[in-house]
Amino acid sequence: MKKQLIISLTFLAFIITACGGQPTQTLPGSAASTQPTPISTSANTTTNTASSAAQASGVGVSFAKDVMPIFQNNCINCHGGEQMKAGLDLSTYAGLEAGSFNGPVIVVGNSAGSFLVQQVVNGKMPKRGSKLTAEQIQVISNWIDSGALNN
Repeated sequence: MKKQLIISLTFLAFIITACGGQPTQTLPGSAASTQPTPISTSANTTTNTASSAAQASGVGVSFAKDVMPIFQNNCINCHGGEQMKAGLDLSTYAGLEAGSFNGPVIVVGNSAGSFLVQQVVNGKMPKRGSKLTAEQIQVISNWIDSGALNN
């Protein structure tokens, strides 16, 4: 319980730091939606190698080069290929975009509100094998916060 609290507080501190401590703003005349926004289907063909500094800031985080290897090493056994527990396929961007039986797992631009991030931060996923490291969670969070592009 204490370890889970420390992880949660660490993640919360990261989110506050990443957001610059500023509250989220809603554009004038737009209604705030409580429904998660699914991943954008627009393809980004920019191919760049994300350095550690870029990953730390969220700039230049690549789905193919940074996020997918985390999924392949930790998630695909249960959420991809022959098995797709909860209807979630993390073996492709399209599968992630489709979400699970329960709906979207990513809220673009809002890693803290993304079910996928909540599950790994709380230690509920992956159920088998090693839990994700803080650095791996950071990479996924940065990717989501920077637009969750298919790059």
